[in-house]
Amino acid sequence: MSEPQIPVVVLAGFLGSGKTTLLNHLLHSSRGSRIGAVVNDFGSIEIDAMAVAGRLGDSTVSLGNGCLCCAVDVGELDGFLEQLTRPAARIDVIVIEASGLAEPEELVRMVLASENRRIVYGGLVEVVDAVEFEATRQRHPEIDRHLAVADLVVLNKADRLATGELPRLRELVSSRTDRAAVVHASFGRIDPALLFERKPVTERFGQLSFDDLRTAPAGDGDHPSDGHGHGHDHGADHLHSGYESLAFTSGAPLHPRRLMDFLDSRPEGLYRIKGYVDFGALDPANRYEVHAVGRFLRFSPEPWPAGTPRTTQLVLIGSGFDTAALEKELHGCRLSGPGDIPEEHTMWGVLRYVADPEPAAAPGEYGAPEPGAGDGAEPDAHRSPDADPAAYPG
Repeated sequence: MSEPQIPVVVLAGFLGSGKTTLLNHLLHSSRGSRIGAVVNDFGSIEIDAMAVAGRLGDSTVSLGNGCLCCAVDVGELDGFLEQLTRPAARIDVIVIEASGLAEPEELVRMVLASENRRIVYGGLVEVVDAVEFEATRQRHPEIDRHLAVADLVVLNKADRLATGELPRLRELVSSRTDRAAVVHASFGRIDPALLFERKPVTERFGQLSFDDLRTAPAGDGDHPSDGHGHGHDHGADHLHSGYESLAFTSGAPLHPRRLMDFLDSRPEGLYRIKGYVDFGALDPANRYEVHAVGRFLRFSPEPWPAGTPRTTQLVLIGSGFDTAALEKELHGCRLSGPGDIPEEHTMWGVLRYVADPEPAAAPGEYGAPEPGAGDGAEPDAHRSPDADPAAYPG
């Protein structure tokens, strides 16, 4: 079984956009997940430990050493990631909050270049002040470049927009992105499910988590106290993200080429894809974990757990896409019967996105590079060709 990897989310946005407010909201809404953060420069802190220490009103730490993307190289960042990914830390997600003047492209490069095998890129989230967007573009025209490389854009402070302004602004911002999901929020209150899996508080033990403290009283009128269905009803007015999700299950194996065609043409606004894929007789020993965020794509084969039904299970999350159409396309990826037999070479499209297969296959063996490969033109197995670091201009 492959070792679970911790998603690293880069949180960017100009000064005053609401990054810290959004991070604080994630802390309040972690529901048992432990959030680690690298904040502003090169300080790292485990958020729950800070909360238990009593600093409930401040979710950031600044060590006064400047902008992270300027002050730290990949090796130094790896040092902080090493601290946060130690098994004893029990971190579930890491958030890198950039300074208001940071270059998010550089931070993405640093995460993708990390040699830490316990992390996986979790996407670039660009927070935008919805009210000040036009003025921000005048002062900082580089925001268009930041939007172009974002995987998720949060139009924050949407509650302050004049009636009817939100659709126009969403359309304008979407036109500056490269298929990114665009959601809106007030006070940074997006659903954490967009970024990470929340664990039930009952799964936690040892040190108190922030939610242990938050949920001890019988409700506080602002955040739900039970963490179950009431959270959606009681707190629905706090989450203005307007995103869609689709759960897909198939008892029939998927056709590798048709699945890759689906992934290559995934629609604008589809932010995350996660789950497991069954490729049937093409690799009967393994299921393939798939992890996609924005333009990043990776497959990780792992042995089927004993007693686990051989099914494909996928969850798709994003904004502004047609869930019925996507479900129909996914159904079209299924093998339709005995006559629908994919050829072995159709797995090449999947294997391009498998990182460092071991052991390396000999030429001509299943799993070996395609004939003519090895000229350096292959995309990195950790990301799709569109997400190559060269796509993030400095």
